[in-house]
Amino acid sequence: MSAPPGPPAPSPTFLIIALGRRLRERVERTLRTRGMSMRHLSALGHLGGDPGVSYSELARRAGVTAQSMQATLRQLEELGAVDREGPAGRGNTARLHVTEHGQELAAWARSVLEETDRELFGHLGEAERAGLTGGLLTAFTAPERDGAGNGPTAG
Repeated sequence: MSAPPGPPAPSPTFLIIALGRRLRERVERTLRTRGMSMRHLSALGHLGGDPGVSYSELARRAGVTAQSMQATLRQLEELGAVDREGPAGRGNTARLHVTEHGQELAAWARSVLEETDRELFGHLGEAERAGLTGGLLTAFTAPERDGAGNGPTAG
């Protein structure tokens, strides 16, 4: 008589989803102390890397609607993190730029991510951490079957 089968091996997909939800809640809670969210950090990261990029291009890169990105950028303007040069409105293109305060906020937000990395992965050796990061990047940047793969936005 054979022993009953044990529980199935955990699914990496399930583990990543569950861990991602927990980490996002944790990071978002800290970012909110300065009026930010992951969406704000993503927009600052894209805009910092490509000053003057359009609302629609920022929205495409972040995987959100143009209207949602406009709301995010309006919030960043209110925080003093982004400024707009040129006319805004239908048919007009405003050039968006990260302010010095926005650069400081983005650096602080990245430090929140780094601290979370240390807390979660600090016990790993350098080679293990590099392997984990490399494996996640490979999975994250692999083309999706529908061709809509989006790469990382912050970090």
